[in-house]
Amino acid sequence: MIIGHGGNKANLAETLGCGVDEIVDMSSNLNPLGPPENIEKVICDNLVKIRSLPEADAVTMRKGFAHFHGIDHENVVAGNGTTWFIYTIPKALASKKVLIAGPTYSDYKDACLMHNIDFAHCLAKEPKMFAPDIDDLSRMAKDADTVFLCNPNNPTGALMPREQLDYLIQKHENTVFIIDESYLPFVDQAREISLVSETGYKNLIVLSSMSKIFRIPGLRTGFLSASRKLAEKIMACYQPWSVNALAQTVIEHIFDHPEKIEPFYQKTRDYIKTEKQLFLESLEDIQELKLLDSTTYFILARLTNGLTSEEFCKKIGQHKILIRDCSNFLGLSDQYVRFSLKQRSVNLHLAELIKQAVKND
Repeated sequence: MIIGHGGNKANLAETLGCGVDEIVDMSSNLNPLGPPENIEKVICDNLVKIRSLPEADAVTMRKGFAHFHGIDHENVVAGNGTTWFIYTIPKALASKKVLIAGPTYSDYKDACLMHNIDFAHCLAKEPKMFAPDIDDLSRMAKDADTVFLCNPNNPTGALMPREQLDYLIQKHENTVFIIDESYLPFVDQAREISLVSETGYKNLIVLSSMSKIFRIPGLRTGFLSASRKLAEKIMACYQPWSVNALAQTVIEHIFDHPEKIEPFYQKTRDYIKTEKQLFLESLEDIQELKLLDSTTYFILARLTNGLTSEEFCKKIGQHKILIRDCSNFLGLSDQYVRFSLKQRSVNLHLAELIKQAVKND
């Protein structure tokens, strides 16, 4: 079990002696607009489904996802969140040497540790705003049979251009590239950047999360798309009923109304663009905190005044706001924190607290 993810509201509430519902969670990366309209009603209206087993292979929701992306449902696997795939893929592929593009989500590394698989990191640096170095990745990929790459990346928000991904996949045809697109729906021109429909590649697996963009992390739903051969390898390790009945029902509902998906995505992107700009502007005169460029709605920042990330998070936490201490990301340090934006009033309140917290008093 991995320790150190965002979202430990209960721990902060216990420390402060308050209720969990009083904590504002700006540590977990979820859509600030919340779930699409009617999602919670769909759950309530379908509670009776918990009395029966769901589809063993979640084929109906797979078909919905496949139709939306213009691919065959046999190229799609539905899972209990993308993290389930991260832990399953190395075993299914019988990976021997894994390369991880970082600093990034720790579960890629922890999946390798779980299965006793050798791994290495290709770490991007802050001077380049943590943009992955294509030459370094290519050099290290030739010695790996599997590569994990999050695009856009968590926690840095860096986005790798589509042409660079195509280049790597084509150049290293004996290496399987796992592209985690969990946060891509938040990015403008996501359709043009995404590789989700490129099932013609024999060495590509794409992960798509429903949790982040639709803000339904508790339902644990995600998809994998790949060539038929790779999809079959994953299915060989698939446990029946991996996606529960309510989760299947909600995802089926979403894809039963495909005309609402892109407008929801665009509404989210427009909202984030406006609120991120206001948040950044409110902190533009603060020299004690360097805010790094991000293509999505979470922002990585580096403390420059001697405060550690633990001390800074504690200062913000005293005001019942939870932010992400990024000291446990390999390639970062105890100078880095991350904020995930929410509603305007909350974001601007955080900005004011940051101004207070970075002053050494």
